[in-house]
Amino acid sequence: MKSRLLGGITALVLAIVGTMMLVSYVSKADLRAQASLDPVSVLIVESSVPAGTKAEDLGSYVKVHSLPGVAKAPDALSDLDGSAGQVTSVGLEPGEQLLASRLIDPTKLTTPGTVQVPDGMQEVTILLPPERVVGGTLRAGDTVGLFVTMENPDTKLSSTQIVFDKVLVTAIQQAPQSTEQSPDGTLAVPNGSSFVTFARNSTDSAKIILSAGTGSIWLTKQTAKTPASERTPVDTNGIFK
Repeated sequence: MKSRLLGGITALVLAIVGTMMLVSYVSKADLRAQASLDPVSVLIVESSVPAGTKAEDLGSYVKVHSLPGVAKAPDALSDLDGSAGQVTSVGLEPGEQLLASRLIDPTKLTTPGTVQVPDGMQEVTILLPPERVVGGTLRAGDTVGLFVTMENPDTKLSSTQIVFDKVLVTAIQQAPQSTEQSPDGTLAVPNGSSFVTFARNSTDSAKIILSAGTGSIWLTKQTAKTPASERTPVDTNGIFK
């Protein structure tokens, strides 16, 4: 009799404890759900923001809106405090939440179509026709061989020699491609010159500038596996040797 009574009491206690735990869990779940719906302040983009816009100038592009907590992005900003000196890393469109990850140090900003200039290097730009830039197929980030053709004033012989290997192209500006139809499997013939920008040290930049002014520069597209070139000039007497 006593064992039955104890068993009943134990079952009752367990039922009460289980009910209390269930009520507690449901209450906490309700609190969590309510917290996710609590309105929070978020900066929303009102008009298109160009890449590179200073954080100090964003006030005219964004506005504070109230959103349910669950709708706020993890790194969305509610104000611009602490953002001074930063710029937008990309263009922003209306309706976007302003994210902290979209603001970066201006020294890390890279213009689309360009690559970062290695430390210690500087940029130099030359203008070349399409046949001298591998048919206009070069892109920022490519490495090229830089060949120079010059005429010897004494012998009147022209010679060509590679001057630099693995030259980094940091930017290239090309005229629009022809819109004329081309046969399947072929590319439209490029119809404009290109401004090609390289990253080199000051001495190499001077050589490139002098070569562009007194001779002819041709570029070859290289890869990481392209072997180092021999610096042997080829002149008009040596073409058929």
